[in-house]
Amino acid sequence: MDWGTLFPAFVRKEETAADTSAEDQEKIRARNNGAGSGVDGVAEMTKHVEVADIGCGYGGLLFALSAKMPETLILGLEIRTSVTEFVQEKIKALRSQNQETGLYQNISCIRANTMKFLPNFFPARSLSKIFLCFPDPHFKARKHKARIVSATLCSEYAYVMRPGAVVYTITDVQDLHEWMVGHFAEHPGFERVSEEETEADECVAIMKGETEEGKKVERNGGKKFVALFRREGDPPWP
Repeated sequence: MDWGTLFPAFVRKEETAADTSAEDQEKIRARNNGAGSGVDGVAEMTKHVEVADIGCGYGGLLFALSAKMPETLILGLEIRTSVTEFVQEKIKALRSQNQETGLYQNISCIRANTMKFLPNFFPARSLSKIFLCFPDPHFKARKHKARIVSATLCSEYAYVMRPGAVVYTITDVQDLHEWMVGHFAEHPGFERVSEEETEADECVAIMKGETEEGKKVERNGGKKFVALFRREGDPPWP
């Protein structure tokens, strides 16, 4: 994955394979989400992606988080081609308009089916936050297998998250909320965050008020169901 094309402001000066030993190349790959420098045709990154907005839609959360977390790389993943292109173009425009301040350099968006390819983008224990905001509820029972939270997907989320990292979930569908809570609660890699800590988390207020779906629910007088889950450390090998 050539992250430099997505976050050009965070690319380290170019190095070649001749300038870098094999041992250092392996260290670069470890720091660079699996990509090397020179020998792999991509530049080394000064930072790697730490926050993923899965199903980012039109990017409301990305744009809001950018200013709140200016030194953190945030990636939106969206399966709809036209929506992805809209967010990418908006990011380009905002970067151009804010060249002096450097705002919006830390966010990007790609088209991806995370239900199939999430571990292809992020190495183990690399993410500090995952956002699942207003995912498709897939109301019919025969479509529940397409929901963004399942036993298998919880394990994939656990794989890419570091201990102490947090999954943020929000929906206006109570049945889906209970579904997500049930699956994360049953997974040994997660523990639900307390209500007090949830309310105190500034990212909760952002995902309630800055996402397009959140604003729509607000206009319609709907209810928002929120639950956070912390990634537990893996137990020691026996």
